[in-house]
Parts: sequence; structure tokens; C-alpha cells
Amino acid sequence: MTDSKRPSKVDTTGLDLATLAVRAGQVRSQFGEHSEAMYLTSSFVFDNAAEACARFTQGAPGNVYSRFTNPTVTLFEERLAALEGADAAMATASGMSAILAMSMALLKAGDHVVCSSGVFGATIQLFSGILGRFGVRTTYVDGGALPAWETALAGGAQLVFLETPSNPLTEVFDIAGISAIAHRAGALVAVDNCFCSPALQRPLDLGADLVIHSATKYLDGQGRVLGGAVVGSKALIKEQMVPFLRTAGPTLSAFNAWVLLKGMETLDIRMQAQSARALELARWLESHPAIERVYHPGLESHPQHALAMRQQRTGGAIVSIMVKGGREQAWHVIDSTRLISITANLGDTKTTITHPATTTHGRISPEARLRAGIGEGLIRIAVGLESFEDIRRDLARGLDTVQAV
Repeated sequence: MTDSKRPSKVDTTGLDLATLAVRAGQVRSQFGEHSEAMYLTSSFVFDNAAEACARFTQGAPGNVYSRFTNPTVTLFEERLAALEGADAAMATASGMSAILAMSMALLKAGDHVVCSSGVFGATIQLFSGILGRFGVRTTYVDGGALPAWETALAGGAQLVFLETPSNPLTEVFDIAGISAIAHRAGALVAVDNCFCSPALQRPLDLGADLVIHSATKYLDGQGRVLGGAVVGSKALIKEQMVPFLRTAGPTLSAFNAWVLLKGMETLDIRMQAQSARALELARWLESHPAIERVYHPGLESHPQHALAMRQQRTGGAIVSIMVKGGREQAWHVIDSTRLISITANLGDTKTTITHPATTTHGRISPEARLRAGIGEGLIRIAVGLESFEDIRRDLARGLDTVQAV
């Protein structure tokens, strides 16, 4: 039996982010478990036919079917919404399925999307390739200057989409400024918060309408499962997004939701520690003769450093570098590592390294890569929790032997 003196759900009013990451969304069952329960069930049993009818067709509260209602998934959604300062969240099977669900719920043939050019390669493929076939037009904005967004939105739009910091060049966009322009043009604003997570940045506080997450990255933090989410107001999430999820089914599994809940408990301390290592690494890389340029928002040399420090808590854990000598020497640096993992995933406690032009952005056109500033010498490093000295030594093995042309 549950102890009636203790509430089954924690009152999270006024709690700090680090506390919310541990306590928000937790609802104990009659067994009084301390760790969140995992409900591995596809369906739910009703007391009678009338109750089944009420839940299926009349919107009565309660679980119906795990394609769109599951207690463990709901815990994940409530915790993430609390961290982002939002009314609601909708969990999905991956970050890309979150963008797809948002787009399918909000857009129709003839609609216009304005998107930052520096986004994940699959995002470009989704907007230009897949949605383009259904009559949705996408305009890409090069650079973060607000007049460029004014021009792109002059004819109106239904959706503005941006990553900040961008993948992989860590370009930082003025969320408040772009949101004001977009709202005047009648567009909703969605921000991909993958690189920062709510531990470092809360786009809704800056004027955005929706936040997109690849929970696969920092929310999990250990590279274990796939997951995604869209976060925003109840009107947008419950009334527009969830009906698409219920019908189309890009569903987050209960097991993955439980893993993500456990990962989120350490989100704040991981992001602070990984960001600190990343900044230290970026400062060292700036002085290396084999590197043309280092991209990290925490560096004073970053073009949007001041903006980043206003809307982010730290510069984040991603460092990208342009190696002299193009692809051949970039691959040499990558192949010379012995500790760092060669993989395109990021957000892991283990440091990872990849060549964006031939991996994350390898399937988009050369013109799109050029527009996004992704050269053949570019390497993206997602800094983990290993010691700074071990990461530095592993990169130096290749960088110290670069043969620049």
C-alpha cells in the first residue's frame, strides 16, 4: 500500500533544473517504488466497455494503447517539459521522427518553411527532399544576421526552423530576434536544442514556440537508445502533435523512455563537465599549427561568442576544427586516434569524432554542403568525460603529423 502521508507525485514548483532532472514527472504506483517503473505493455485493460469507449473516443483521461499513451513515456514527457519550462512534451522514436511529426502536424502543400542553412544533413533531406515532394517549400537562410531572416520571411511563412548552436559549425542564432521577426510574419518558431539540451539553453524562454530534441544525444548521455521529443504549449502539443502520433505512430518505446529518464538524472552535471573539457580543448586546438580554424561558442574568437554567452549557460561540448590539407589530412587525424571513438553520434560520455562532409552531411548535395560551410578538412569532436589530457594526447597523435599542402 502507498503511504498516505507522502504524495505519489512530487510538487516541482520552484525547483532548480538539477532537481527537476531527478524529481520531475515521477509518479509512484501502489508499490511505492523509488526508481521510476517501466511499463512494458502494448495495451491496457478497462473495467468495462463504457470506460473503454470513453478513453478511445471521448478523450477521457487514462491510458489507451502504447502507440500514444504509456505511463513510462508520460514520465519522460513530463520531466522534459519541466526542464524546458514548457506545458507539454510529446515523445517520439528519434530526433528525426520528432521533426517529421512536427512538420506533418503543422504543414500542408503550399506552405513555406524558413530554415537555417547550418542544420543536420538529415534535416535538409527531410525538408527539401521528402516534404518538398508534397509541395512544402523551404528557404534556407545563410548566416545569423537578422536582416537575412527579415528578407526570407518577407513573403510570409508557416514555420521557422533553426539549430542553435548549429551542426557541425556551432553557429549561434539569436532566438529572441528571429522569433520576433517570425511572429510578425505569422510563423511558428521551432528550435533544435540538441547541442545544448535544457541544461544549457531554454529556447521557449527566448520566444520560440517549439523545441525539438534528439533524446538519443545528451538526454540519454551514454549512447544507449534512440528517442526524440517535441516540446511546447498544450495547444500545440496535445491538440496538433498528439493526433498525428496517435495515427502515424512514430512512437517512443517504454524501455527507451525509462533509459532516457535515468540519463536525464545526470544531465546537468554531465553538461557542465563536458562543456568545461570542450572549452579547454578548444583553447589548446586554437594554438595548433595544423588547424586553420576552431569552432566553439565558448571561444572569444567565435563570431557569435557574446550572443552565445547571453542565451546559453556555457559554450557546450562540441568542438569542430578545420584541418589544413583537406580530406586526406582530416582523415589522417581521425584514423590516428586510439582512444576517441570514430562515430557520427554525439552527446555520449565517450568522446567521439567524425568527418561531417562524408558522414552526417555526406548525402546532401555538394551545393548544400558549401552553403552550410562544411569543407573537406572539417572534423567534429563531441567531447566526453575522459580526462582533458588523454583527449588532447589522442588528437595530437594525428595533428602533430599533419602534412599540410
